[in-house]
Amino acid sequence: MLKKVEAIVREEMNSAGGVELLMPTIQPTELWQESGRLEQYGPELLRLSDRHERPFCYGPTHEEVITDLARREIKSYKQLPVNFYQIQLKFRDEIRPRFGVMRAREFVMKDAYSFHLDADSLQNTYEAMYRAYSNIFTRLGLRFRAVHADTGSIGGNASHEFHVLADSGEDAIAFCPDSDYAANVELAECLAPSAERPTATAAMEKTATPQAKTIEDLCQQFDLTASQTIKTLIVEASEECDADFVALLLRGDHELNDIKAEKHPWIKAPLSFAEEKAIRKVVGAGPGSLGPINLPLPVIGDRAVASLGGFATGANEDGFHWFGAHWERDVDLPELADLRNIQAGDPSPDGAGHIEIVRGIEVGHIFQLGTKYSESMGATVLDENGKDSVMTMGCYGIGVTRVIAAAIEQNHDNKGIVWPDNIAPFKLAIVPLNQNKSERVRDYAEELYRQCQSKGIDVVLDDRDARPGVKFADIELVGIPHRIVVGDRGLDNGALEYKGRGDADSRDIPLDQLDELLQSLV
Repeated sequence: MLKKVEAIVREEMNSAGGVELLMPTIQPTELWQESGRLEQYGPELLRLSDRHERPFCYGPTHEEVITDLARREIKSYKQLPVNFYQIQLKFRDEIRPRFGVMRAREFVMKDAYSFHLDADSLQNTYEAMYRAYSNIFTRLGLRFRAVHADTGSIGGNASHEFHVLADSGEDAIAFCPDSDYAANVELAECLAPSAERPTATAAMEKTATPQAKTIEDLCQQFDLTASQTIKTLIVEASEECDADFVALLLRGDHELNDIKAEKHPWIKAPLSFAEEKAIRKVVGAGPGSLGPINLPLPVIGDRAVASLGGFATGANEDGFHWFGAHWERDVDLPELADLRNIQAGDPSPDGAGHIEIVRGIEVGHIFQLGTKYSESMGATVLDENGKDSVMTMGCYGIGVTRVIAAAIEQNHDNKGIVWPDNIAPFKLAIVPLNQNKSERVRDYAEELYRQCQSKGIDVVLDDRDARPGVKFADIELVGIPHRIVVGDRGLDNGALEYKGRGDADSRDIPLDQLDELLQSLV
């Protein structure tokens, strides 16, 4: 199955202009020092030394190695663009390897790296890789979505992840069924609410809430919905902010998005929450009683809080909350930003409909790296004017072993695996009934087996000395997509029994139509 996946990947990469090579798995750490990733990558990078105590690492990715190769071999803009790829074992020292080959330390990956003179050239290759990846996963028979994604530790500019849709997926994907929009939940933009803010009526009231330590407690005790409340989170501020801490406001039923928050210039990255002792020193109250009214800190509100009126929020005094608060009347509306995770039912950022959330397993990722590696490692070429120009890069990965695991997670039932045709271990199983007693059945099954082989069909002949029910169960467990049963009764009637893996019942195939069926499996 791995070889079948690799073959499809290789065909599409070659069609898209990729040049296959094979790079060393053991890399000198001095290259990683040049790129600045040696310490950034963390403990997942396996480090080792040779007999001369020279430091090396077992490559989890090959940006540094391929950039080193490019700076040595590519000298002129006339050699660009070029897209190198390999299919190779990788190693990442995962803290908790789990889910079989889904998150193993060692895995097979197709990784590609492209080099360009400018951003326009990179964009062309990026789009070609996007199409190639879509072709790969379509040919593999997988239901997938390409989503806007974060660049993570790889770095760079634009990025898309390719997710196989499965209920067991680790990642949440926001998509619009009325358009092509799809994004990782962590990156999907939340639009500002279109509803007008309610008009202020009754004055706000300060109420004792000694038992309300959380939003849930507050809602239960005072018959509120979480969407009528505002929660306040205190995080460490960046150097650009004139305070040590910043307050973030979200609707009570919304979740803070760390990635979005870290992009705000006032907020320190990585995101770090203030300790309770520090909060009490600055505000005079604990985390369960915080709110924007008379708060002595810079405040950033999520877009959704701006449409609230008559909301409940902490009074910055332990055991007390304000009820019926309104913006502008009781407290100034703060600076607004997109700070939360998108939710099912939210408007789609492209305006085409509403968001649905599904689970996905990431099997591919493409990046526009820009000059992150080429600049730090001095990978330049002479441009049309004879001047040194830093090459711009892209990188494109597919987890080959992960594809196999994802295919199983997406395609199974209570009987076993339901392999897509193109990656099944065998496309067809031939089951002769009573072959030890019927020479005619045995001879026909063996001839049919040879005929399938000559047509290039991956076929298995189950001639074990076992009951038919056992054979059928094993074929369904393994997930072979097609099954043909050869028996005396069928041959007497001029037919064979056929059953697809997803079919509820079997059906007879007349012998004069058998070749048509086999041709459909080629």
